[in-house]
Amino acid sequence: MTHRSAPRPADLGDIDQTKLTRCIEECIACAQACTACADACLSEGMVGDLAKCIRTDMDCADICTATAAVLSRHTGYDANITAAILKACAMVCKACADECGQHADMHEHCRVCAEACRSCEQACNELLGALA
Repeated sequence: MTHRSAPRPADLGDIDQTKLTRCIEECIACAQACTACADACLSEGMVGDLAKCIRTDMDCADICTATAAVLSRHTGYDANITAAILKACAMVCKACADECGQHADMHEHCRVCAEACRSCEQACNELLGALA
């Protein structure tokens, strides 16, 4: 993946650009993994047993997508909004990783999803720490 330097407005503050970029990328990757996991869960024979996993996957995908979008906008940057969405994203990623982790030994898609969620949770927490 080739990264282009995007123009950065003066009001962006002292955000660690490396952590910001990693967090956006992890959010996008996590949203994709969660969407794929939910879809794969729907094709499993015991889909009823995976209802909580599917819902958690869908919630996580939506919040990760929203977080990536908010982090990608720099004009009029608001540290309070950024911190709130990073906390929410880390929380839903932890919940999704925990849920998918319960099925990881039976379903490869849940194992992959749990790993993506844990990586995204870590990236969100690292960026959150850098905002302080």
